[in-house]
Amino acid sequence: MRRVTLFFTALVLGTTAVRAQTVATFEALSLAHADTFYTNYTAPGADVGFNNGLVRFPCVYDTSFGGVWQGGFAYSNMTDSITSGYLNGYSAKAGIGHNGSEKYAVAFCSDPVTFANQAKVKLTGTAMGHPVKGFYITNNTYAYNSMKDGDFFARKFRNGDWFKIIARGYYDGVLKSDSVGFYLANFLQPDSANNYIVKTWEWFDLLPLGKVDSLVFTLSSTDNGSFGMNTPSYFCLDDFTTYETFDTTTPPTSVVATGTAVIKMYPNPATNSLYVDIADNSANSIWISDLRGNVVTNITAAVQHNEINISSLPAGVYLVQVNSKDKKAVMRFVKQ
Repeated sequence: MRRVTLFFTALVLGTTAVRAQTVATFEALSLAHADTFYTNYTAPGADVGFNNGLVRFPCVYDTSFGGVWQGGFAYSNMTDSITSGYLNGYSAKAGIGHNGSEKYAVAFCSDPVTFANQAKVKLTGTAMGHPVKGFYITNNTYAYNSMKDGDFFARKFRNGDWFKIIARGYYDGVLKSDSVGFYLANFLQPDSANNYIVKTWEWFDLLPLGKVDSLVFTLSSTDNGSFGMNTPSYFCLDDFTTYETFDTTTPPTSVVATGTAVIKMYPNPATNSLYVDIADNSANSIWISDLRGNVVTNITAAVQHNEINISSLPAGVYLVQVNSKDKKAVMRFVKQ
């Protein structure tokens, strides 16, 4: 599988302690039969979206021209990963949901009022005011084939092109400055053989956005014309995961108390060495993992002072997990 590039402009979160999460899988939502999708023309121009997990997914349809999807989200069990064109706008290029599931959601990033390439979701219930872990993302068939082959509106992607999604959060009604992004297509590689358009389910990490009440997703592309973006403004998502009881009371530092132990991590950002000091001898190991959950370093913890060589790690955001027999502490740092 080709490695997918993540990029961040978010502030680094500090220590966190997770107690529960809820996953919107879309599997319990009703569809009439196989290879179909959600439509609702009962209230043209109004939100006729749906709730799943602890998330509200808005959707706007219109009855004009025989029925038009104006923007927002729909859920689908379509399996057509071949057919090109806008009539196949509800299919994931993967041809199935994440991890072989039947259903997934499709986002049409077109604001019916501003016509911006945006779609928004609102957290509900106990998820409001807490971070979102993230979701799995892939291209839909219409967008993928358009970038791969070109179509009536859009050109075939070439070296230097990209298609990306930016996520930002609202908290207490205010749009936060932090953002996190993901390349759905990346033709910026030094070796053109490594250029890619995403067609498998990949994890989109949203934890760097911190506490949010709602999220806005914006699509952009290097292929633009007189009327805006030529690349079809769609993406697919599955297993949208909230952290409704995520502990966000700890200030954004690199010091954490867990039981009787006090753990300090420094410097942050770090370049060649990272230090983890543990006030007692309760810890037995220290892991460093990337934001996909892949453990990249695993050492046995010393009694107090631990030096970890990180010089070979690529620049980016990582998690440090300090493990003891019955508890753990997780901290986040930036490798420069």
